[in-house]
Amino acid sequence: MTLKLNPEARAIYKAIREDIKRRLVLPGSSAILDRFEPVGDKDEILQRQAYLRENLPRIRPELKDYLSKIRPIKFRRDFLHDRILIVDESELEKAENLNLCEVSTSLEDAEGYPLVLSTVGYGIDVELTPSDIAPELYVMPLWENRETLIALAKIGILTGGGSVAGEILDALKELEEVMNKSSLLDSLDEIIAGKERELNEKISEKLEKFSLTLSGKELLEFLSELKAGNYEAIFSHFGEVEGEILDLINEAEEELSEKLGVTIELFSREELYPVTVPPERVEMLREELEKELKVELYLKSREVLGKIRPLLARLKEELAKVYELDFLRAVKEFAEGFVFPELWDGGIAFINGRHLFIENPQPVSYVVGRKPENFALPGAEKVKDEPVVILTGANSGGKTSLLELITQITLLAHMGLPVPAEKAWVEPLDELFFFRRKRSVYGAGAFETALRSFVRALKGKGRKLILIDEFEAITEPGAAVKIIGELLKVAHERGFYVVIVSHLGEDLKRELPFARVDGIEAKGLDENLNLIVDRQPKFGTLGRSTPELIVERLARKKRGKEREIFERVWRAFR
Repeated sequence: MTLKLNPEARAIYKAIREDIKRRLVLPGSSAILDRFEPVGDKDEILQRQAYLRENLPRIRPELKDYLSKIRPIKFRRDFLHDRILIVDESELEKAENLNLCEVSTSLEDAEGYPLVLSTVGYGIDVELTPSDIAPELYVMPLWENRETLIALAKIGILTGGGSVAGEILDALKELEEVMNKSSLLDSLDEIIAGKERELNEKISEKLEKFSLTLSGKELLEFLSELKAGNYEAIFSHFGEVEGEILDLINEAEEELSEKLGVTIELFSREELYPVTVPPERVEMLREELEKELKVELYLKSREVLGKIRPLLARLKEELAKVYELDFLRAVKEFAEGFVFPELWDGGIAFINGRHLFIENPQPVSYVVGRKPENFALPGAEKVKDEPVVILTGANSGGKTSLLELITQITLLAHMGLPVPAEKAWVEPLDELFFFRRKRSVYGAGAFETALRSFVRALKGKGRKLILIDEFEAITEPGAAVKIIGELLKVAHERGFYVVIVSHLGEDLKRELPFARVDGIEAKGLDENLNLIVDRQPKFGTLGRSTPELIVERLARKKRGKEREIFERVWRAFR
C-alpha cells in the first residue's frame, strides 16, 4: 500500500528522489528507483531493507567508472540486401516469413549477389534459421559494443558475480582481421590517393637527379633523330630511368596488394609521370574487395556465433543487472553513514539525525510518540510517550528544518532505505502530512484553505503523522489558540502523531495537557551578529522566540536614523 502524501510531503519525497537520481549514471536505472516509492506495508519495507542490507556491501566505488561505459546492446532483425537465399519450393513460405533477405527458388536470380545462400546445394549451405542466414545481426552489435563487454567483464570481477563478457570478447577476436579489412575498404580512396602522391614524389626525385651524358658523336646522332622525329630512338637514351620508375610502380602495387589482401594492378604504364590511377580501376577494385569481404564477414560471423550463442541469454541478464547495480551504487553513495531504522509501533524517534539538504547540519535527536528504551539523551526523562508535540523557540532556530528532517527520515524509512541518523525508530504509517508555512499568503482565503487542509488530514482513521509549521501566521493569535487546540484534541483522540511549530506554546499547553512542549533556544549573538542557537530542542521546555536578539542584531548592524529607531526598540526589551 502506497504511503499517502500531501503536496508538501510529496515535494520533499521528490527532492530525495532527485538527489538519488542525479547520482545514477545510466538512464534506465531510474526505473528501479521507481519501485521504491514509499509504502506503509511493514513486510514490504522489511523486504526492501533485507534486499539492500544484502546487496549494498557488494557495491564498490570503482563500479561507477565501468557502469558509465555501459551502452544498450540492441539486436535488430534487419532485411539484408547483400544476399539471396535459394530454397526448395516447399521451403519458400517459411524462408520468406523470416524476412531476412531476398528468397528465390531459381538459381538464375542469384546473379549479381555477393552472397548466395542455399538449402539445395548451391552456394553456401544453410539451415532456415536467422543465425544461419544472418549471423552478422547477432555478432556485429557485440563487435560495435566491445567497450560495454569489457566494462561488464570488469563489473563481474568487482561484484564477484562473474561474467560471460570475457568469453564473448575472446570469440570476437576472430573478427579482427576481417574488420581491419573493412576499415581499409572504407578509406580505399584515401589509401590509393596517398600511395599515388608518394609514388609521384619518388619519381620526381628520380627525375631531378637524372643526368644525360653524351659524347660528341652521340649528341649529333641525338639531334639528328630529334629532327627526324624518331622518338623511339630518342627515348632509348632514357631507358635506365624508365626502368627505375617502373620498379617504383611495381613496388607500390606490391605494398597495396599486401595491405588489401588481393593482387592488384592500378597504375598506368603509359604515362610514367605523373602516374595516375584510372577511376574505373578503383571502382573495380572496390567491388572485388566488397564481394570478398561480404563472404568472409558472413563466414566468420557464423563461426563466432556458433561459439557465443549459448552465452547470449546470460549476457542479456547481465545487461539488465547493471541498472540494478547502478541503483544500488547511487543509494550507497547517497546513504553514506546512514542507518536502517527499526520498524516498531511507537511513533517516530531518532538519534543525531542530519538534515539532507543543509550543509554541515547540527545533528538533532527527537521523538514523537513512545520513547525507545535506549533513547538516553539529556532531558529525555521529560518525554512521556506523547504523540502530540508543540515545538517552540527562537526565530531561525531550526524548527522548520526539524519538521523537514522528521519528514525526510519518515519518507526514507517507508521507501525501505537507510536514514540520516545514528539510530532511528519508525512506525509504518498510512498517511504523512506536512503543512509548510507559506510566508507570502495571508487573509481569509489563505486561512480557509489551510483550515480545510488540516481538517482533511484529520478525517478518517489509520496511522498518520501530521507536521504543521506555524498555523497562527495566517490568523490572529487568540483565534489560533482555540482552533489549533481543538484540532490537536481531535488528532489525539484518533491516535495520530502531530508536531506543530508555534509561538503560542504557553497558551496551547494550558489547553492541551496531553501535549508535550519542546523548545529551541537562542543564547545570544556571535562576533558576526549571527544567532547562537542550539538546534537540539529541549524536551518538555518552553522555548522563547527571542525577538529581542533579532532587534539587537539590527540595531548593531544599521547606521544613522534607522539605528536610532532600532536601539530605542531594543531598550524597550531591556
